[in-house]
Amino acid sequence: MLKNIGNWFTRLPSSVKVPFKRIWYDRISALDQDADMIFMNYGWASEEGEAPLPLLPEDEANRYCIQLYHRAANAIDLNGLDVLEVGSGRGGGAAYIKRYLKPHLLTGLDYTKRAVDFCRTHYRIPGLSFVQGNAESLEFEQGRFDAVVNVESSHCYAAFDRFLAGVHQVLKPGGHLLLTDFRLRDEVPALKNAFRDAGLHITEEEVINPAILRALRLDNARKQTLIQAKVPKFIQSIFHQFASMEETSAFGEMMRTGEVQYLRFVLQKPA
Repeated sequence: MLKNIGNWFTRLPSSVKVPFKRIWYDRISALDQDADMIFMNYGWASEEGEAPLPLLPEDEANRYCIQLYHRAANAIDLNGLDVLEVGSGRGGGAAYIKRYLKPHLLTGLDYTKRAVDFCRTHYRIPGLSFVQGNAESLEFEQGRFDAVVNVESSHCYAAFDRFLAGVHQVLKPGGHLLLTDFRLRDEVPALKNAFRDAGLHITEEEVINPAILRALRLDNARKQTLIQAKVPKFIQSIFHQFASMEETSAFGEMMRTGEVQYLRFVLQKPA
């Protein structure tokens, strides 16, 4: 049954998925008062034998989620730049980028007030700030940012073209959009057309299904422990599906077959 639910949800139109997911992420914020869930992505894991990403001990528990952020955001040198993260959620990714990749300023934007309030309270890092806003209507001045980061968020947008138009507007000439997210395989051509129509050139692209699937497997036990500790029992099975737990994951099966593609892009606004 849960596999059928996951398959059904993946195929829903954005007009249905968007409000549902916004409510969902807001409830996750409400359930976690101890800042144990500061990342909400599927994670990235390298092949066996590759050198691990160096992390401080306090970041080790979130290794796989952090590695997905690193894979996306470290595609260009962010040192000294002004960066916007759209869809900053619980702020773990924005905090990682600011502490490790050293942009001059990093602004995290999220639709959910509860998440923004949490981030403003939890993170006290110079040069890191959080604002509430809409990804489909970015209200920043033209040419404000050198780079925009967007990790596993864009599939929630009802009007992806408006998001891209806003990104183009707020980027400086020559600036970059660093985006990683999943799409059904037959949606990928339209995704690339949307980039082109928005005036953003693909300079790098990668399908990273194997790395995502490895992370889902390696991070399964940690997620299981968090769900058991944080989530009421009567809805734990639903959280298992949305976290793509191994025993219930329709999403994972769709990635294994290639029906879903998890993609990483580096896009550039012409100089």
